[in-house]
Amino acid sequence: MSASPDGAALLALDREHLWHPYTSMTDPTPVRLVVGAEGTRLRLADGREVVDAMSSWWAAIHGYRHPALDAALRRQAARFSHVMFGGLTHEPAVRLAERLVALAPDGLAHVFLADSGSVSVEVALKMTLQWQRGRGRPERTRMLTVLGGYHGDTFGCMSVCDPVGGMHGMFTDVLPAQVFAPRPPADAEGVPAWADEVRRIAREHGHELAGVIVEPLLQGAGGMHAYPAECVRVLREVADEHDLLLVLDEIATGFGRTGTMFAAEAAGVRPDILCVGKALTGGYLSLAAALCTAEVAAGIGASESGVLMHGPTYMGNPLACAVALASLDQLDAGDWKAQVARSNARLDEGLARCRDLPGVAAVRTLGAVGVVQLDHPVDVVAATEAALDRGVWVRPFRDLVYTMPPYVCDDAELAIICDGIRAAVEAG
Repeated sequence: MSASPDGAALLALDREHLWHPYTSMTDPTPVRLVVGAEGTRLRLADGREVVDAMSSWWAAIHGYRHPALDAALRRQAARFSHVMFGGLTHEPAVRLAERLVALAPDGLAHVFLADSGSVSVEVALKMTLQWQRGRGRPERTRMLTVLGGYHGDTFGCMSVCDPVGGMHGMFTDVLPAQVFAPRPPADAEGVPAWADEVRRIAREHGHELAGVIVEPLLQGAGGMHAYPAECVRVLREVADEHDLLLVLDEIATGFGRTGTMFAAEAAGVRPDILCVGKALTGGYLSLAAALCTAEVAAGIGASESGVLMHGPTYMGNPLACAVALASLDQLDAGDWKAQVARSNARLDEGLARCRDLPGVAAVRTLGAVGVVQLDHPVDVVAATEAALDRGVWVRPFRDLVYTMPPYVCDDAELAIICDGIRAAVEAG
């Protein structure tokens, strides 16, 4: 079914003027016009209603038009929608900080509210450098990380993304030069050799390192690679041995996605800085946070500026904070652990049927994440349309067709998602 006349006009204007993520402006890939969304489903202008297998890039964990989240926005908008955070504060921000500190690993007592995940990583990197300066070690300016990682699209973030296989290779020559260890192994058997190499690299560069940054348990946009929790414990030990800060980027993994509230819990590790975002507001508004320990805050205070040198205009936006509180309430009320466990069981069962398809290199699941990896780059246009024909919205990339569905998907919807992914794999 084709788009309505108004829809066709909007799509033409979109193609003429709007730049979508990771696309060409001169030869863009097709986009679909969304005219409504409710529950787990998107309604497209061409009349199709499809299950959103992506949770709008992993954020809409409660689905769309959730009554409690809608009501939280309306209540806060009736009071005030925004106020600067410099010299002022408000109840939603204070309450959200209180909740995040209670949820996060013990000792993460201080919260910097940023306006996107990338910004929270930038803040974490800045915290790390300022902490080293406060300790009298301004020469420590490099971060240790691992290949295969992705931490955002701004310049500091790009510098700690995979410099070879990642999305930002063309910028390598103008980015800060960080220190990269091998990608963590996929299973426990490879951990000892990997750990030895990480420790060797840390010894070689310890005099210039400021911190360690990694996505725990699951590397997201760098390849949807899952790895053992023991690797995170190794990085904690390395950080302690060389007096480095450990930054865990849980923007994708936080708030239950991998089966624990934060992936750090599965490793039994407390980071010095924790970055969260995406699902924080249930997909309603952009909001992120960088949490740190009192020791980190004291070190920053001892640096020459005496203050953390960052302050976004929309930092602590009241609407975003209010809906984030409502989203956390829904996590508590909705028994997210059972939801994620059910999703994992259904994805594990449903995607297993893809293992014998031609071109499939691997199938893996972790929490509410399901991944089919091909042995060739995905034909994104063909794969996307094949999934849409089965009633599913997916967004493949590189050699991956994957899902991070809303937690509220029922068994029937998870079966539809698995069917759509199989169709995408067959077409791609």
